[in-house]
Order: sequence, then structure tokens, then C-alpha cells
Amino acid sequence: MISTQLIIYCINPACNSPINPMGDSVCASCQTPLVHRYLWATGSLSAQIPPGTKVADRYEVISPQIWLDTQPGLSPDAPEELPKEVIPYLRLYQERLHLPQAYGFASYLGGDPTDILLLENVPINEIGNIYSTIVEAWEQATAVRQVYWLWQILQLWTPLSELGLNGSLLVVDNLRVQGWCVRLLELYQTPADEKLSLQNLGQCWQFWVASAKASVAKGLQNIVQQMCETEVELEAINVQLNNLLLASAAELPLVLKVAGSTDIGPLMVQNEDACYPNTLGDLDEPLLPQLSIVCDGIGGHEGGEVASKLAVQSVKLQIRALLTEVTEQTVLVPPELLQEQLEASLRVINNVICAGNNEQKRQGRERMATTIVMALQVPQRVQTSTGWQSNNTHELYLANVGDSRAYWITRNYCQLLTVDDDVTTREVRFAKSLYRKALFRPDASALTQALGARDAESLRLKVQRFIVEEDGILLLCSDGLSDNNCVEQSWQDYAKPVLTGELTVEDAVRNWINLANEKNGRDNTSVVLTYCRVSPEYLVPVTPALPEEIIEAEIQEELEEQEELQEPISFTESSRSLLDLDLDLDLPEEPLITPEIPPTLITKPNRGKRLVMLGGVLALLVGGTSLGLFAWWQFNPQGFQQMCRQLPQRGQQLCPPGK
Repeated sequence: MISTQLIIYCINPACNSPINPMGDSVCASCQTPLVHRYLWATGSLSAQIPPGTKVADRYEVISPQIWLDTQPGLSPDAPEELPKEVIPYLRLYQERLHLPQAYGFASYLGGDPTDILLLENVPINEIGNIYSTIVEAWEQATAVRQVYWLWQILQLWTPLSELGLNGSLLVVDNLRVQGWCVRLLELYQTPADEKLSLQNLGQCWQFWVASAKASVAKGLQNIVQQMCETEVELEAINVQLNNLLLASAAELPLVLKVAGSTDIGPLMVQNEDACYPNTLGDLDEPLLPQLSIVCDGIGGHEGGEVASKLAVQSVKLQIRALLTEVTEQTVLVPPELLQEQLEASLRVINNVICAGNNEQKRQGRERMATTIVMALQVPQRVQTSTGWQSNNTHELYLANVGDSRAYWITRNYCQLLTVDDDVTTREVRFAKSLYRKALFRPDASALTQALGARDAESLRLKVQRFIVEEDGILLLCSDGLSDNNCVEQSWQDYAKPVLTGELTVEDAVRNWINLANEKNGRDNTSVVLTYCRVSPEYLVPVTPALPEEIIEAEIQEELEEQEELQEPISFTESSRSLLDLDLDLDLPEEPLITPEIPPTLITKPNRGKRLVMLGGVLALLVGGTSLGLFAWWQFNPQGFQQMCRQLPQRGQQLCPPGK
């Protein structure tokens, strides 16, 4: 607990006024909210420092290894040449949802300045208490959550193994949980002479699954037995665990309510943002509520504005095709394939915008571009333990490029799900700087990636997969809202009324935008909220009961199909008729006002990435010489609709409605 004598200084470096944490919630001088930045002090030395000690005239020891930075507005100490033990934390920055970040170093009693490594983004709550271990929370967790925790650990096994850190996943006290999310306290280097395998992981898990919920116990025990007794491949365990996860999640109800809006802001002369859905339309779109998008254009009128709208409409077109193909599958589409599909979609959008720049002969800083954050809930057919088929797998896929963000908010916490593509992140990922130090660079917030700035091979993409297994709000927003930690400081007042039924999602969207205009105000703002409810009082329809002989026949048919499946999943002809088209496009001749993106801030190409195309539409958009289907529709709607009328019946469903 924080003592009444403790003073924390304002996080604003230009102010740095003292604040009484027991009496003040904001700085009296500049009205900046009070920040409690709790840190984890690593190493045996830090564990010996008694609570109440002030270290380096800055850090207050709250409890063993939990320190509070009383001067969070100052850059933490760090040597110019970073010690090797800190490098893995930087390399793994993209996994910040599960892993801590390196904050800085501290010495104790005149020791070495790098004696103690301090970590932030650790599983410690807002009052300085550490979250429970998996073991402590296991028996109270639902069946879905138990499987979900194990699935997350399995996803971390490979990236940690590559750096010799997978032993971090075997230390029970190191594995903490914040609701659905598994979070690590710190990273432990595995001794060079010790090779860890899935057998070690299985041995760790077997004590937990012994007390797993009845509905998943048999499945988990079978998986763990394979890990412990055979040289099973990681991919095989991943498939089995994923199937069990989706089957258990599908037994939960799921109700989605979505609303979105974009606002020009009090100072801007045009709106370069675009979102889906938008309160001005989209009310009867068939993609709702599964799809949500926010784009923040770069480049001024008819530059960023065109790029952001182009991106939104192009995503909608591709997702229609994707969901059509997915719903026709008789087996589960693996998450890796769906992730690759969404990566391909982003590269498509990039090429559409990039080709527009090339057509207009835009060079350097004149090129239009856009950020994007998008979320897709994929309704796949899955067989549950009760034997019925369900289209309710609770899978949520999340992708972003640039600095538009996604947050997951419940009654108890607010989690940032995405990582910004900016100079600060680049410096950390390349192990050139600690995060807090990089924030003090003059170009810290400059983007390193945006759709349309470079060719698609230049994009470094990561698509995340989540399972919706608790009530919560998925918030997508442009930096008009997220700047200055506005979401982190205000989520309780603006999200909780939705979760308690006191406010509609539409009203909540407007409230968030009003907050952005009040607190930030120098940019456009877009907000899309999806309220996800799995509470039993909101039930979803289930497939009606069928005669037993029909059920058994369907199950047997599926089993035979799975046994015969040797090739990658093949898709229907629903969009392949588009491949034979010879597209041409007339773009506006007038020049567009375009973005300022320094060439040095564009990341290096990610060569050799294999893309899996699930439909002919994507193959055409990526490989074709034209700007793509949507661009054709955007600038030549009559010609596009004429083409659609010539397609087969099912192909016409992929075309946007005529204007």
C-alpha cells in the first residue's frame, strides 16, 4: 500500500510538480492525471531490499521486487551499450501483451549501475498488487479459459525457444493471469547445456489438467499424455488444442453489438479518417457485426481521405469473399491459414493504394497512405461436446498497420492489444534503445509503416487471434482518441456504463469522440465499439435437434472427409470467375495532396513470406497489374456493376451494391 508521506512527481517533464497520491488525482499545476507506474525489479539483490526503502532517490520499494517510480516523467537510467540480458526483452517487444518490457536500470548502495533491471508492463494491478498465478486461479476458471491459457502458452513456446527463453514458461510462479490473458513476470535464460522440449511443458501441465473442468478434462489429459510420452510435433499438439478450444468456446452464447462513427474534430478542415461501421450509414450491412475497421489517412484532402476510404471499402469486399468461402468448408480452417489470409488482404490494400500513387506519379512525401486497425469475428462450424454443430466459434482476428489501436475493456481492466508501427517501436525491436528512452526522440511518434507508402513486400505484418470468452468491449480508434493515453486514463468512466447496461454502444461512441475532441482536439477521431456478451442471460440461437440417425451420419461423413484431406483446403469457384477479367481503370487527373513519410522511416522488406490465397479475388488484386476490384468500383461504378451482372449468381454476391 502507498503511504501518506509518499510523493509522486507529475509525469509531464515540463511540469514535474509534486503530487500527493493519497489526496490528488491530477497535477494541480497542469492537470495531468496522476500516474502510478509499478515496476518489477529482477534479480536476487532486489528481493533483499526491504519495503519502504527509497532506491536511487527515485524508486519506492512497495513490497519485495515491486517498486513504484515516483518520477515517471523522467527517462530511466540506461547505459549507452545495453547489457546482453536486456536484449531478449527488446527483440520480443511484439509480444508485449504477454511479456514485460525493459524499463531501465538501478543500482543499490553504490553498486554497479546495471545491478538491477527494472521491468514495466508487468502483471501488477493499479494499486501495486501482483496478479494470481495460473495455479492459484485454475480451479475457479471456466473450462474455456483453462484451455485458452494453455493455448496462449503454446503460442509463446516457439518465439521464446528461438532465444533460449522457453524455460520461462515452466516456472509456475512466473506465469500470471489477468482475466483471459497469460502474462509473464520476467524472462529466464535456459542454460546452454539444457535442451527443453514439449515433454517438459507437458510435465508442467499434467498437474493442472488433473483438476481441469469435466467438459475438457479428457481432451486435455489426452494432449498432455502425448506431450509427455511421445515425440509429438508442436503442430499436432497445436491443432488438437485449438480444436478443443473452439469446441468448448462454441458452447458459450455470443451476442455482438457494434457501432462506429468518425468526426472531423474542432480544428481540422477535412476528415481523413474512415471507419466501418459509420453512423451515417452501414446500418443494414451483411458484414455486421462481424467486421469493424478504423483507418486514419495520411496526406491531406484527396490524399489521406481517399486512401482511408479506399482501404475500408477494399477490406469489406475481400472479407465478403473470405466469409463466403469459410462458411462453405466442412472442416475447421486453421488459424494460421486465416491469419495468412488477412495478411494477404492487407498487402492487397497496400497495392491498391500504391498503384494509385504510381498512376498519379506520386513520389516520396507526395504519396497518399493510411493506417488501419481491423477486427473480424469468424463464425466457423464446429462440433461441440453435446454433439451439435455450431457457427459460433468465438474467434476474433485482429490486424493493424500504423498507429490506429485496438483495446479490450472489461469491468476490471483495459488492455492495449496492438503495437504501434512508429520509430519508438522500431528502436526497441532492433534492440537499439529501451522504450522509455526512445520516447524522448523528436521523431518518436513518426510512422514506420502505412498502407500505400511502399510496395506490399515492405510490410511487416502480424495478425493476432483471440477467443471471446468473457463480456467486454473491443474498442478500435484512431490516434485522435488514443493520443496522450486518453483511453487508459478514461476507460472506467466511458466503458463501464455499456457493460452494466446503462448506456448503448451508439451513445458510448459519441461520448468517446467528445472526449477526444476535448482532450486532444487537434486531429480527426474515429471510434468503433463492439460490445461482446457471453453472459447466459443473452442466449443465441442453437441448431435445432435432429434425429439421431441424421446426426450420426453427418458426424461419420465429416470424419471420413477429415481422413481424406491430404491437400491444403480447397475453395469453391465462387470468385474464380473474376480471374479472367481484363481490368482497366481511369483515375482522376488532378493531383492529390499527399502524406509526408520520410523514406528513412519505412521498414526493411520482409522477403520470402508465403501468402496463401483463399479466393480468386485476392490473387487478382495482389498479382494483377490494375489497381484492383474496389478501385475500379470506386472510380468507375457503372463499369464495375456491369461486370458484376455478367458473373455467375454466387459471384454477384461479392460485388458492392450499385450507387
